[in-house]
Amino acid sequence: MAKLFESIGKLGLALAIGGGVVNSALFNVDAGHRAVIFNRFQGVQDDVVGEGTHFLIPWVQKPIIFDCRSRPRNVPVITGSKDLQNVNITLRILFRPVAGQLPRIFMSIGEDYDERVLPSITTEVLKAVVARFDAGELITQRELVSRQVSEDLTERASTFGLILDDVSLTHLTFGKEFTEAVEMKQVAQQEAERARFVVEKAEQQKQAAIISAEGDSQAALLIADSLAVAGDGLVELRKLEAAEDIAFQLSRSRNVTYLPSGQGTLLQLPQ
Repeated sequence: MAKLFESIGKLGLALAIGGGVVNSALFNVDAGHRAVIFNRFQGVQDDVVGEGTHFLIPWVQKPIIFDCRSRPRNVPVITGSKDLQNVNITLRILFRPVAGQLPRIFMSIGEDYDERVLPSITTEVLKAVVARFDAGELITQRELVSRQVSEDLTERASTFGLILDDVSLTHLTFGKEFTEAVEMKQVAQQEAERARFVVEKAEQQKQAAIISAEGDSQAALLIADSLAVAGDGLVELRKLEAAEDIAFQLSRSRNVTYLPSGQGTLLQLPQ
């Protein structure tokens, strides 16, 4: 019986050791990732290991896993425009490494390649591009600036084995002095527009007064000509027309009562 338990113990120990060896000889590469193998005797291998489960030589080989999916990064930069205005720009970058160049990236830059490369080349490219434009052009030609930055930065990043899937300007502001100058200019333009409106309104009122005066003058001349031709007949006609209008208005009022003339009318008045 003792020999049986001893045999079982040896078998279990052998299985445990074998399982440990097998487990240490396997490694997994998740979806969207790649692995670079470092050999203690030969250094970094040129082959890039793809997704899945793979074998390695324990202690001799070591896998370094890289994320090859697109990742975002915001890079803030303070630079100057062509007319020497301070510009605060934030650039948003979607980047990923070239899978085939991972061994070179690991040997020349390291695993934190994005920390070492992206801030420096982004600052360099932004300073060069922004210096070609005035502050006003950075606002009115923002699309052109963004496209130029994207082209130059993509070309610069490719030398380090990086692919930029998207580059966009997410924040663009200027110094306090320039902002105040722009606000003062806008206020001055609004005041000028308001003054122009007042002048145009006064001119229109002047033209209306002239037209009204000319109309009154023409009416006075017509009346004078009519009086010269018809004499007092025109005046009597205007009186009759006015009396007819007054009578029509009074007939529609409830507070007016007509008493026929020449007839006796009994009014019951309170005593």
